[in-house]
Amino acid sequence: MKRITVFCGSSFGNDKNHELQAVLLGQVMAKKNIDLVYGGAKVGLMGAVADGVLSENGKVFGVLPSFLMSKEVAHDNLTELIIVESMHERKTKMNELSDGVIALPGGFGTLEEFFEMLTWAQLGLHKKPIGILNVDGFYNLLLQFIQKMVDNGFLKEINQKMILVSNDVEELLYKMENYTAPEVGKWIKKGNE
Repeated sequence: MKRITVFCGSSFGNDKNHELQAVLLGQVMAKKNIDLVYGGAKVGLMGAVADGVLSENGKVFGVLPSFLMSKEVAHDNLTELIIVESMHERKTKMNELSDGVIALPGGFGTLEEFFEMLTWAQLGLHKKPIGILNVDGFYNLLLQFIQKMVDNGFLKEINQKMILVSNDVEELLYKMENYTAPEVGKWIKKGNE
């Protein structure tokens, strides 16, 4: 993997460890010569992961919709800041630039971006590894809900296993580097035929 897209909060949340883990992820990525692709902002966990990469002289590619430029949230010290017209263009560009995806703690935007990339993988539009850095069990309830989707027949277990999870940066990157996408189709048949 040469580049990883990281989706995360534009705020820090109320747990200092989330910020520390975002910085650590960035630092470890840079040390492994993995470039960061992210939303281009200097605020919250987004800024923290970018600063982590930059602190180790890594490369950071931000993708920012033009309407956010006027809010002065753009990071000033990126390798490259790519301005796009819409949130949809942003996700498409981030997908084009990266070899994998990691979700850190965040809100609606983080989940929306994460699930769109996961859905694209489920549909076979890409075969990239998709990871969750489960800092302090932040995503435990979501992972339980995803298990409920499997239990209730709305999601195949093989698609559930596309989500690589760890609370450790090095372990998550190892899982992503060794990931092989499933070869089965998305559609669930009646009676699990």
